[in-house]
Amino acid sequence: MTPLEELALLLRPAAGGLYLVSSGRAAQLAVQRRIYGVSGEEEIEARHREDLARAAGARAVLLGVPSDVGAGFVRGASLGPQAIRARLLDEDPRWFERAREKGLVDLGDVFVVPQLLHDDMLSEGQKAASRRALFPDLTAVEAAGLPVSPLSIAERALDLALRLAPRAAPILLGGDHSCAWPAVAALARARPGLGIVQVDAHTDLLEERLGVKYCFGTWSFHASELLGRGGRLVQVGIRASRRDRAHWERACGVRQFWAAEVRSDPTRALDAIVAHVRETRVSSVYFSNDIDGTDESVADATGTPEPDGLSPDFVAELLRRLGREVGLCGGDVMEVAPPVARSPGGAERTLATAAGYLRETAAAVLGTPV
Repeated sequence: MTPLEELALLLRPAAGGLYLVSSGRAAQLAVQRRIYGVSGEEEIEARHREDLARAAGARAVLLGVPSDVGAGFVRGASLGPQAIRARLLDEDPRWFERAREKGLVDLGDVFVVPQLLHDDMLSEGQKAASRRALFPDLTAVEAAGLPVSPLSIAERALDLALRLAPRAAPILLGGDHSCAWPAVAALARARPGLGIVQVDAHTDLLEERLGVKYCFGTWSFHASELLGRGGRLVQVGIRASRRDRAHWERACGVRQFWAAEVRSDPTRALDAIVAHVRETRVSSVYFSNDIDGTDESVADATGTPEPDGLSPDFVAELLRRLGREVGLCGGDVMEVAPPVARSPGGAERTLATAAGYLRETAAAVLGTPV
């Protein structure tokens, strides 16, 4: 099986990663028609295959991971990728067309079985049963070894995409923050010297949570370990933690810039963050952007919004400077959960902020506005 053939098995058209039969299906199709500029489901599938065929020449690839199975408190981020794409189209109906022209290929969505998270958590019997459901046209022998859980599918899909386009920058739409792990795992294999800058209200630095290795509260710990510690994981905007900065920096080998420090002097904080990243001598940076790192006044449609957070202008400028002064090899926008907005207009404000972050991330990796 070629990489392109396997990608076609693992992924669905953009905004199609959630399994919907009746409720929600009309809205899903409406977004897909706008993305692909066609009306029928067969035409949508055909346009998606055309996009996959462009992956080999991509400068960047977009991947939706509509899974909130790894969340811990309030769910709803499974609708994030579809909603962010719809917001982009509301603001610019030609956005995906222009992105394609500049080398950003939308690979579509990981198809999510909403009771699964990572293949390491599944029995062989469950994996076999899920393969029969996900890959009905393959024999058991042909399907053997194919991933079935969203994190595992995403990691495999990114490995394949990077095999087709070794220098392409992955941009992910989540999903809860565990969905960043596949990108980090795939990029660590493809980009020696990788660094991570994580915007977040929370540390996500547990080694395990209730016996689970990969979830929203643990992915950063494993990312730091994968990078070899040494401050190569930089966390910005932390403000909701039972322990102080000294504990996390000492215990996990990360570097943190808490929200209070950033808010007191944003210009100085920007200089300090960029200087630290450069001092670590990483070759490039993956920018993982949990929407709750941003202040809840503009981003309360998320599972765990927090006050006293970062401003969108600060986050955008951090993206720009890292792109110019270090180099971005990918990024994401995570934890956008439109159904759980806490205030009137909260979903619209959060989606506007998230869409802005996606545009800034694409511009930083491509070196040109999209």
